[in-house]
Order: sequence, then structure tokens, then C-alpha cells
Amino acid sequence: MNETWAQEVVSWEYSSAATPDLNEVPIQPFPASLHKHGETRVIALDLSKELETPYLATSPNLLANYIRINPGENIHTHVEATSEIFFVMRGSGYTETETGTIQWKEGDSFTLPCNKGVTHHAHEDSALYWTHDGPLLEHMGVVPNKAMFKPAFYSKKYMLDEVERIREVAMTENRNRVGIILGNHASAKSKTVTHTMWTLFNLLPKQQMQKPHRHQSVALDLAVSAGENTYTLIGKKVDADGHIINPVKAMWEKNTVFVTPPGWWHSHHNESDTDAYVFPVQDAGLHTYMRTLDIQFVH
Repeated sequence: MNETWAQEVVSWEYSSAATPDLNEVPIQPFPASLHKHGETRVIALDLSKELETPYLATSPNLLANYIRINPGENIHTHVEATSEIFFVMRGSGYTETETGTIQWKEGDSFTLPCNKGVTHHAHEDSALYWTHDGPLLEHMGVVPNKAMFKPAFYSKKYMLDEVERIREVAMTENRNRVGIILGNHASAKSKTVTHTMWTLFNLLPKQQMQKPHRHQSVALDLAVSAGENTYTLIGKKVDADGHIINPVKAMWEKNTVFVTPPGWWHSHHNESDTDAYVFPVQDAGLHTYMRTLDIQFVH
């Protein structure tokens, strides 16, 4: 037995831990054209090839998807995950779950813990943004067996009203972001939407910019609405004046998603005459619990 176990042994010199053999998370856009036409279906925003995972993934811990539903049709979704976040990009309908039926329309959001599957019905042409932590569980080789929080529904009106409530103070104080972190009573201590995931409903006012910040969680950013020349600059470093060095520009287009890698600085810019909103989903619930989020702001 000892000889068999010894065949699995390998070792590395300590300093090699600074350069593990892992690909970086790419800056990747996923256009709205992916969900505008075609049959009712789930469209995985898959970067498994880039991340070298044997399962679908948009980031090491999360998988984002578009769900397109044609008028009068329905689709069943089920995944081995502890947390699911949905945002209604367009349309209206309802979702049948084991704990009740959720009525939804454009701009609403809701969260679900582990479940046996749900069915989404569309009254009209509809599209949902669906993100979950299935890749994290795949990596650990586990399946969920306990709901860690209760389902929650965040209406468009609730989110807009909450942002409007803080808007004037946030802009007067020149805060780094003008948004609300969605929460659940079960995650009150970490101030996250679930125990593994985090999301922000963020306003980017017209003719404004939001200075760079960075964090160790990957952001899967949904552009909820935006005028022309609204974008995010993303880069690894900032200069002495707090400007991102050699940034990549990710344009905001309504109902598109782009990936912001962990540890990269990013600033938001709105050069249009229309307020814009973004809905980033991150694995920051997990990082917050581990005390590794390390969020930083330029001064």
C-alpha cells in the first residue's frame, strides 16, 4: 500500500507557489446578440477553455448564463449549486419553485438557494441573466444538501428607490460607487446576497466617472442600461495620479456582460447624457468570509 500511495507524490520548491500553472481570468465581453434571437434555451457564458476547467465556467467559482424564453414558452433549469442569482434583462413572466411562484418583469432580480430545479415561463419575449456557484462545487467535488438562505426577491422599484435614496449623499461625498449591495438576512454579517456570492446595483450618473478600485473577486458585470460612450477601463496597475496604466476598454451595451479579472483596477465612465446602471455578480461572498477580498480604492 505504501508503494502505491508513493506513486502519487510530487513536490515543488517553496518559491514556485508564486507562479502556479494557472491561466489568468480573461477580460471577456458577451454581447446581447447571443440572447436576442432563436429558440428558448440557456446560453452559457463559457470560458472553460481559457480557464482549463473540465466543466462550464465563466470564472473559477461561477458560471454566468443568458436564458432566452420565447413568448408563451417555458424552460426548466437545474444545477448543483448553493446560490443562484437571476436578473430580468427584458420581458415578463414567472418562475415556479419548490417554495412558491415568483412573478417577474424587466429590471427585477431574485435569488435561490440549492433546489431541485425551477421552471421559468415567459408572457412575452424574455431574457434572464443567471449566475450560480456550480463551478466552485465542481472544483471541490461536492453537492449541496442544505439551503443556506431563504429565497429573496428584489423588485426594480425597490432597487431604484434605494439608489435614489443614497444618490445625493454619495455624489456630494464623491464616493467610489453610487449603488446598493443587495443582501439577505442569512448573510447580514458579511453584507452579501448569499454566503458565496455578492452583487451590487450601481448607478453611473450621466457625464460622470467613478474612480478605480480593485478586489480579489472576479466580477461578471451586466450592463443593465447605458447611453453611448459608457465604458469600463480595466488594467493591472495605476500610476501615481491614480490613472489606470494601459487599460482595456469594455463598452457598456444594454443587456451585455463583461468579465473583470481579480486584482485588476477598474473605473467606470459615462460620457453620455443618460444615467447608466450596472449589475456586477461576484464570488465576493466567499472572499469576504475568508477575509481575502482586499478591496482597495485610489485616492
